[in-house]
Amino acid sequence: MSETYSDSFLRDILTRTRRVAVVGVSMNPVRPSYYVARYLSLKKFDVVPVNPGHAGEMLFGQKVVARLSDIEGGVDMIDIFRRSEHVPPIVDEALDRFPTLRTVWMQIGVEHEAAAEMARARGVDVVMNRCPKIEYQRLFGELRMGGFNTGVISSKL
Repeated sequence: MSETYSDSFLRDILTRTRRVAVVGVSMNPVRPSYYVARYLSLKKFDVVPVNPGHAGEMLFGQKVVARLSDIEGGVDMIDIFRRSEHVPPIVDEALDRFPTLRTVWMQIGVEHEAAAEMARARGVDVVMNRCPKIEYQRLFGELRMGGFNTGVISSKL
């Protein structure tokens, strides 16, 4: 069963978040993890790409790290692009590594209730089965009918 999140809850997360670790990011431009990370970086989020298979490579001006524990400094949010069964150790590592972590975000199709409860018990907000790119576009007026960004600015309702 999918959880529901209020627009104000999601808007608050996306407004307060500055630095995002994208776990499972791909270097392939057609993969969702690539274009979500690219979109967030274009929206002035500080995106830290995490993928052990590409550690040391550059993506969107940032060095790819192998794991969350390789990140220097903190992050406000982790965005998980891994299958649901891989979520618990990622959340464990994030909670251990980032004492000021504010949000665990699991991408569309990714849900793990036990990991979510563990994060919530530490005061961390959790979003499951959603995409921050889609939510950002929806909440900040970039999507039009049919979900397309027309690129046209209009005051028409």
